[in-house]
Amino acid sequence: MINVVGAQGNIQDVDSFLKQVLSFAQKHHVVIQVFDANMVYGKNHLISAVEHAIRAMKRKTNATNSTNMEILLYASGERQIKAALPKMGVKKGESTIAFVFVDELDNIESANEKISDFEINEFINKLGLVMDDHVLEGDEKVLRNFGVSDKELSTVTKAKYGDLILERVALVDIIK
Repeated sequence: MINVVGAQGNIQDVDSFLKQVLSFAQKHHVVIQVFDANMVYGKNHLISAVEHAIRAMKRKTNATNSTNMEILLYASGERQIKAALPKMGVKKGESTIAFVFVDELDNIESANEKISDFEINEFINKLGLVMDDHVLEGDEKVLRNFGVSDKELSTVTKAKYGDLILERVALVDIIK
């Protein structure tokens, strides 16, 4: 199962924050990836990234050695971690954050248990964050931050803006 949730709060120490996320992931045998929600255009953006990453891992066409890093590459539309992290990684200070929890992966040992919504909510609260799925709603600003040009925007209606992000996610397979 793929669960995408939004949150907001203050991250004092990014390294400590990420260690807590990793510890929780290991304890519960799940894959967790976190993103700067200012670069996320809706839940479908991240669900597509997860699906592409899982497919790459299964087909052994992955560019990284971990499912969560592979998810990061696809979500960012980049082929290298050194470009993906500054683009989509969480930042210090007041932040909006997107979490992806993947709790069942066939043939991938890093996730094999179910995690409840209650456990996710408790975990996010323990991080000092407040759940807020509104931070996942994409807009034109997100698209521009993502590098979508005026020309690209003019090719679709506003109702189809999300497709431009999904296209970037899918293009990672080609640029890898």
